[in-house]
Amino acid sequence: MSTLRDLAEEHTALRPVDIDHLHRVAGEWQLLSDLSFADLLLWVPVSGTDAFVCVAQVRPTTAPTAYQDDQVGRIVGGPEVAHLAIAYTQGRIWREGDPVWYGDTPARHEAIPVRLRAGDGESGEVISVVGRDTNLSTARTPSQLELNYLTTADDLAQMLSDGTFPPARHPGETTTAPRVGDGLIRLDAQGKVTYASPNAQSAYRRLGFASHLVGEDLAALNGRLAADPLEGTEAANRVLAALRGEAPPRREIEARGATVLTRALPLMPAGVPIGALVLVRDMTEVRRRDRALITKDATIREIHHRVKNNLQTVAALLRLQARRVGIPAARAALEESVRRVASIALVHETLSMSSDEAVEFDGIVDRVAAAAAEVAATEVRVRMSRQGSFGVLPAEIATSLVIVLNELLLNAVEHAFPPPAESGSRPADAGNPADAGSPADPGPADAGPAGPANRPAEETTAQPVTEPPEVVVSAHRSRKQLHVTVADNGRGLPADFDADQGSRLGLQIVRALATGELRGTIELRNRDGCGTEALLVVPLVR
Repeated sequence: MSTLRDLAEEHTALRPVDIDHLHRVAGEWQLLSDLSFADLLLWVPVSGTDAFVCVAQVRPTTAPTAYQDDQVGRIVGGPEVAHLAIAYTQGRIWREGDPVWYGDTPARHEAIPVRLRAGDGESGEVISVVGRDTNLSTARTPSQLELNYLTTADDLAQMLSDGTFPPARHPGETTTAPRVGDGLIRLDAQGKVTYASPNAQSAYRRLGFASHLVGEDLAALNGRLAADPLEGTEAANRVLAALRGEAPPRREIEARGATVLTRALPLMPAGVPIGALVLVRDMTEVRRRDRALITKDATIREIHHRVKNNLQTVAALLRLQARRVGIPAARAALEESVRRVASIALVHETLSMSSDEAVEFDGIVDRVAAAAAEVAATEVRVRMSRQGSFGVLPAEIATSLVIVLNELLLNAVEHAFPPPAESGSRPADAGNPADAGSPADPGPADAGPAGPANRPAEETTAQPVTEPPEVVVSAHRSRKQLHVTVADNGRGLPADFDADQGSRLGLQIVRALATGELRGTIELRNRDGCGTEALLVVPLVR
């Protein structure tokens, strides 16, 4: 469906400032629709014709609709829009005429001109018309509540015609709460309550006021009821501001464990202040749930913090044990376990600072890559880089993915490149295989300190080193999938390499996590020219 802006730009000559004002009207007119018990349709004249196009529609939540079908985009001309033309050209509210029929539904037509006030406070020009169409099939004698609703609706309709409604929107505020059905209070010019709906009366009873609201000075009452004197003064001042013709922002009042949201709107048809409209909503249960969620989130963050501390303790114990082990292979295995535990701790550290169970993964990858580069710093200088963004990932994906990336990166920097003694040459196909620890075999501890030196001589041939050692991590999202590539420009895979048949622990960890926990796929292959790349595809939707 076309938007209000699309329809206005296609069919009319309205300026951007006019369209912005119509957006403000459409953002606030649910209030007028509910008070009127009527559908509201926003009609704009089509350029060069006598027709009108409907660019927006809202149905009441307090009464049955007059239209079963959506009217947005409908272009109408001739006698059917005569009332709209009168309101548009004469700049007045049109209420004459007999009821009309839409199928089997009788309806009453009204037309309210929408005026955009000039910057100097003048009345400005009419830019569109709001059609107010009421379903008459359930017509009956109105109750006191309905009479007050209709009276207030007529005041707001006149303000819409004057260009003083809707009021300016405050930054960060929504336009949906409180609604008419949540609770309505009408004040006279002195700030006395002339009517309070049953829901409004109930909301103030939650605040501790047991008497009837009618006849009370609402500003003074808000000041007395609020638990915090400063909050009470602020709540009272907002009611007084509305009586002066201003539109203050929404405000919550707390008292006796209850919370009530209030919104005060001035009533000044034809520019004459006659009182204010105050909408109220009991937010006690909503705020109680908010506090419960905040407590739950804090508890979860504390759990992640403690898990991170425990993992760091485990890593420190393994590091101490590694220093006391005399067997090189055992020491290497313990050091590799330290790095694996530390990479998981990174995820929990990030989660302990997050407000939900999701993490910004780019920072974690950068820290894991930096740690992997330090491992190889004693033998060869490897440049680490990241391309693209992982974005925000849920915790269940992040924990497994960081282990996989840690294995791939560690093996790439440890075994993809020759040591300094061999800097003049590089094996063409001996590096990065499953049994040498590379993206093909995440698990440098399994290969031992000897690494690729354990490979038979006939599997490698020497070639000059033409570019500095580099490992690149690439990531991009596509169709609810995360595509990750870890590529190096080091040694390639041997001709007889088979990832599915590899028996090394590092390769088994990567394969198990990629296809099991992450429910994705992983492929290890030689790059064009030289080096190895691991391609990982992870679904982001469970």
